Amino acid sequence: MVGSAHKDIDRMVDAHGDYLFRFAMLRVHNQTVARDLVQDTFLAALKSIDTYRGASVFRTWLTGILKNKIIDHYRKSARNEEITLSDLVDEDDRDFDESGHWRMDRGPMDWGDHPEARLHQAEFLKILKACLDLLPGAVATVFTMREMDGFNSDEIIQELKITASNLWVMLHRARKGLRKCLESEWFGAESK
Repeated sequence: MVGSAHKDIDRMVDAHGDYLFRFAMLRVHNQTVARDLVQDTFLAALKSIDTYRGASVFRTWLTGILKNKIIDHYRKSARNEEITLSDLVDEDDRDFDESGHWRMDRGPMDWGDHPEARLHQAEFLKILKACLDLLPGAVATVFTMREMDGFNSDEIIQELKITASNLWVMLHRARKGLRKCLESEWFGAESK
């Protein structure tokens, strides 16, 4: 019986481990944390395998478990990471005019006809991950939760125990930082 369970674990890890690790890395930006979350996912799946009814694809079920592990990680990180004023204040607002609109000479670069298609390119995802890694931890977490994991604002505010103002300022900083990084590392690299 133990040998059979061991083979089942090996098959599960072989079939789904790399996918789950990539999924976690795009969200937590730390290999050690991602490995721990995937390991915790497999342990939780083994403990509750009898609850899997086959209503969804097995990988989807595992991904759901991993998403819950990631949310728990976000909560723990938010409690342990102090958000400072420098995380919320943008020192360089020269990109905007007095009314808060993009200055014509500093607006975002054109991403082409189908920017969403870029999200499916492995090279782009690698650069996006590197750019996310450059953001302060809380700012990257808020952006990832909102734009990659599909949390709405109220859920993020509740999960991370931040104010609505903090959320919007952090999203602004994340988008602005990612825009600059992607323009330099992806779009600028494409034109070279």
